[in-house]
Formats: sequence, C-alpha cells, structure tokens
Amino acid sequence: MYKLIKPIFFKFDPEKIHHSVVNALKTGNRIPGTASVLKSMFCINDKRLETEVFGIKFKNPVGLAAGFDKDAKMYDELSNYGFGFIEVGTITPVAQAGNDKPRMFRLVNDEALINRMGFNNDGVDAMVERLKNRKDKNLIVGGNIGKNKVTPNDKAEEDYVICFEKLFEYVNYFVVNVSSPNTPGLRDLQEKEPLKKLLNRLQKLNDSKNAPKPILLKIAPDLTNEQLDDIIEIVTETKIAGVIATNTTIGRNNLTSSKRLTEQMGGLSGKPLTQRSTEVIRYLSEKSGKAFPIIGVGGIHSAEDALEKLEAGASLVQIYTGFIFEGPGLVKRINKKILEYRS
Repeated sequence: MYKLIKPIFFKFDPEKIHHSVVNALKTGNRIPGTASVLKSMFCINDKRLETEVFGIKFKNPVGLAAGFDKDAKMYDELSNYGFGFIEVGTITPVAQAGNDKPRMFRLVNDEALINRMGFNNDGVDAMVERLKNRKDKNLIVGGNIGKNKVTPNDKAEEDYVICFEKLFEYVNYFVVNVSSPNTPGLRDLQEKEPLKKLLNRLQKLNDSKNAPKPILLKIAPDLTNEQLDDIIEIVTETKIAGVIATNTTIGRNNLTSSKRLTEQMGGLSGKPLTQRSTEVIRYLSEKSGKAFPIIGVGGIHSAEDALEKLEAGASLVQIYTGFIFEGPGLVKRINKKILEYRS
C-alpha cells in the first residue's frame, strides 16, 4: 500500500507533506475504529519482544526517533503503528521558528534526507500541555531536550535544566541533544569538559528527585575514536543511563544525488549513515565492555539493518528516515525479524 502512495508523497516538498500527513493522521484517528484497525495491521503483541533497559520495560525494542514528532502533537496516533516507544522533541525552553525554508531536502537516489531545521518547535510549555493529555498511559515517551539558538553556550546549561524540570513528570526518559549540526555552536558542547559539566548538573538534579528518570546522551556519528573514548569516560563518570548513537552527519561521502541536493547545508540521515552508526555502536559497546545501554539509530531501512545494530551492541533501535522511505510496515518487519532471532 505504502509503495503505491509514496511516489505521490515524494512529489511534494518534504516539510509540507510532513505537516499534511500529521493532519491526516490526527483527522483519521478521530474516526471510530481507526485506531483498532491500524493496531491490528501494524502491531505485534508478543512477550518475547519485551525489553527492559535502564529500568524501563519496553513492549518492543523499536522506537521512533526524535524529530518526527517535534512538539508531541501525534505521539498517540503514531503509537498505533507498532512502536515500542516514541521520542518527542528536540524541545527548547522558548518557542523558535528554526532556520529559513527550504530546510529539508529529499535525496531519493540515496534514500536519505538532509535537514537544517534548527530546532523549530513550540516551546516546552506547549509540549507539557500536550503530554498531559496522553491517552495511552503505558506508552513510553522520551523527551529530547536542547537549547535555544539565541542562548550562548556559557548559558546553555540553564536551557537544558528548564526543559528537564518542566518535562520531568510527563516523559519516561530524557535525551540530551548536543549533537545536532543545525544550531550554531551546539556541537561545541560535545567537548569533554563542557559536556561533563552539563551532564553532572542534570544528573545531580535527577538524583534529587524521588524517582529519577534515565538520562541519555545523543552523539554525532562524526566523532573520532578518541572522542568516543571521552564519551565512554563521561558516561561512566556522570553515571547517566546511556547513549543514543547516532544523530545526523555533516559528511557527504559516496552520495549519488545531484550536487544541488548533496551540497545543501545540514545533517544527513538515511542509508548513507547505516554503516557509520553501526560502527559507532560497536566501538562504544566493545570498548566500554557493554558498560551502558545504547539506542541504535541511523540508516535503518530494513529489518536486517535493525538486527545488525542490535548485534553490534544496541539494546533498542529507533527509525526516522527509514520510516519515511519504507513506510509504517517497517516497524512490524523489524519486530518479526527480532522474534525470529530470539526464537
């Protein structure tokens, strides 16, 4: 079914069609019985898929990565497609428009996207109001947090703390995003000392809560092995729950699409990232002695891609660009392959 309608979707601007799909999902789910039909088509309910990671039990290990539901507008509707968890955001303390349009580009030949969205979002207060109305209280929702573009790096901690405090009651885990290439200077926060300082502050705040929430760090695929060694050290020292590997890349290796597309500024996601993200997962897992959980994301376009990341050391996986190129049936295919692997 998706193969029939994908060519139509791909005739339109990626950002515009995304918003159209969002509206269609929300409208369609208001029709009685729609949610039940979708769940029967896409969801696999099998105890063997249950996965417990950093103290949370996931009904299956396949999640939706941050960026698709930036403002927590459709997590309930998306849960009908079989996801074991959904990550919302990246969210910032204050609403911001993001970068100028056009800011998302579809590289069909490479099965990839380039985006320079720039953390466009409605602000954390608006997200909190939407999460208060969560229909499925058992749905695992992660909160991906960042800083506003106008916030200087020496004040960045305050932005992360604001988002952490306001979202604390409404999400199951947190993701600290310092690896997006689309906010000027943000990746500087991946440097060892500022990153350690930021994570220590959030973890100290977390430890003061009656029931602390897992905090994860989302890293770029462009880090060197020496920088990955620093990440292992930082995660161990700060005692955060784990790592999400990886975000989008600023690399442009081996692309076949037109220069008009490949030379666009922004983060590249999709198939060109498959191998590198798996390499990062394997390096972190092996070098740390599997000391912390890893969520694997980047270039998952098939069940085999997902399994490869799990075998490399990931405990969970997430999809985004693969969801766009392969359709919602990808989630079910991955879960079926995991069942085969585990049986």
